[in-house]
Amino acid sequence: MFQGSIPALITPFADNQVDEAAFKKLVNWQIEEGSSALVPCGTTGESPTLNHDEHMAVTEMCIEAAAGRVPVIAGAGSNSTDEAVMLASHAEKAGATAALVVMPYYNKPTVEGQYQHFKAVHDAAGLPIIIYNIPGRSTVDMSVETMARLAELPNIVGVKDATSDLTRPILTRGAIGKDFCQLSGEDGTALAFMIGGGAGCISVTANIAPRLCADMHKAWGAGDIATAMEIQDRLMPIHDAMFCESSPGPIKYAAELLGICSSEMRLPMCEIAETSKQRVRDALTGAGLLNG
Repeated sequence: MFQGSIPALITPFADNQVDEAAFKKLVNWQIEEGSSALVPCGTTGESPTLNHDEHMAVTEMCIEAAAGRVPVIAGAGSNSTDEAVMLASHAEKAGATAALVVMPYYNKPTVEGQYQHFKAVHDAAGLPIIIYNIPGRSTVDMSVETMARLAELPNIVGVKDATSDLTRPILTRGAIGKDFCQLSGEDGTALAFMIGGGAGCISVTANIAPRLCADMHKAWGAGDIATAMEIQDRLMPIHDAMFCESSPGPIKYAAELLGICSSEMRLPMCEIAETSKQRVRDALTGAGLLNG
């Protein structure tokens, strides 16, 4: 259903307001550079600090700017089931292709609570839903067994897997089948994830290196493993630098260096340290994205 390089879009800010012009420019550039789908209002897009009106407006802007050229997988997650239902229902009405729904964070729901949360979103919204499993941020990890149970619901179509466990795509494929869309949520292991049965990556790095990320996926899809690995090696220092501090701090600084948008974020996210800035600059320079 979805494949290739899919950026988890940053949300540009200017004077603490969503920078609409910069965001629309980013969407168009991503499509021109070969990104195969777009994800607005994910964690990288600072969704926890967007109010509801902003969240819905960013989703609508992305859909409008994409204009049907690529799918839009709208971030619609929350640790409140009612809020997730509301955001997913809005995404459906706005014309999103699918919704990305994160595991409820902070609440630490039980296995049954996880199932009922996603079932409630599924039952309320009529669009495909991708489970976002990221235990590093949500503190809870959805088991393959729970995911298989959810996959029996017709509109639960895939997972964004940010567990860093490379046995997961293999086990998930065995439990659910090859038609369940598995997308990596970690740039550094995306290629290895695809070897295990993944279809693509919802990427942080693609915000600033969309062509390279797209070309790596295209090379893999064409069976050109040597080229895919060559691009992976070139990108790896960037992947590493983008998480030298909590995301999206480093990726927003990188975007500023490349003239994409301001590095401005909302508290509790704040400007990254000078040592981190140097790591980001060095990584971009080493990959040929920034002049030394």
